[in-house]
Amino acid sequence: MYELKIMCPEAHIDELSEALEALDALSVSVEDADAATDAEQALFGEPDMPPPKGGWQRSRVTALFHTEAQARESEQLLAAQDFFGACSLLGVVALVDQDWVRLTQSQFAPVEITPEFWIVPTWHEPPAAAKQVIRLDPGLAFGTGTHPTTRMCLKWIAKQQDAANQFKRVLDYGCGSGILAIGAAKFGAVDIDAVDIDPAAVESTLLNADANHVTLKTGLPDKVSGHYQTVLANILASPLKVLAPLLCARVEKDGSLVLAGILARQEEELKLAYAPYCKLTVSDTEDGWILMTATL
Repeated sequence: MYELKIMCPEAHIDELSEALEALDALSVSVEDADAATDAEQALFGEPDMPPPKGGWQRSRVTALFHTEAQARESEQLLAAQDFFGACSLLGVVALVDQDWVRLTQSQFAPVEITPEFWIVPTWHEPPAAAKQVIRLDPGLAFGTGTHPTTRMCLKWIAKQQDAANQFKRVLDYGCGSGILAIGAAKFGAVDIDAVDIDPAAVESTLLNADANHVTLKTGLPDKVSGHYQTVLANILASPLKVLAPLLCARVEKDGSLVLAGILARQEEELKLAYAPYCKLTVSDTEDGWILMTATL
């Protein structure tokens, strides 16, 4: 593997990135060339909004290629482009041969939800204290247990074990990896629907459910039917506001609505959106995110 490194001003980041993709770069990354200096610029974006801009005033762009010949040819082709006059080539660097699978796996350790409930990648042994385990490897779909929103939902689910009779039929709306639906199955739910608008998430949920030896039904949102004792939705604030009437209509009388993907500063927005249907309250907080619940 070889990296082609280029210094690029902010105004030409999009053009350069598109050109590199057209040249069959395996990946393209952009970082602040002034990082860790007094000139470093922080770019902050909202979770449900596009990035504020595509790069920094001085951006270092790195493109990965299979061979040195591909990287050198791309270097020459880019140098001939009109927009490239504002850029400068930093060179081609050979990557040290590494066990990329092992290196990637080393970044994902077991995640504690409660002292007895853990999310454990398949290449790790469960901790000795773990009485309940979800086996889940990082994949294309959102939900590995590392994000505060997922952890708060799973903590809420774990608390339902003592109220299993009120936790039999569950809807996981926007299931991602299926982690919440699987967690519900581990803690007593027996009739579970997990739906997502992304077919890749549906496939991921099926595979993860099979790996965890739990039974659930999954598909696109049009597969949802009837009412549920618990409706879980870990998405983002904007779609949650739009989905308010739909989600509330699926909760049976005295059932629970559990919402996540909400920043603490968005609390009042959600309360207002759901006010015609239920009274949301904050049940948990972690790292600037909140879990909101209601009994309908």
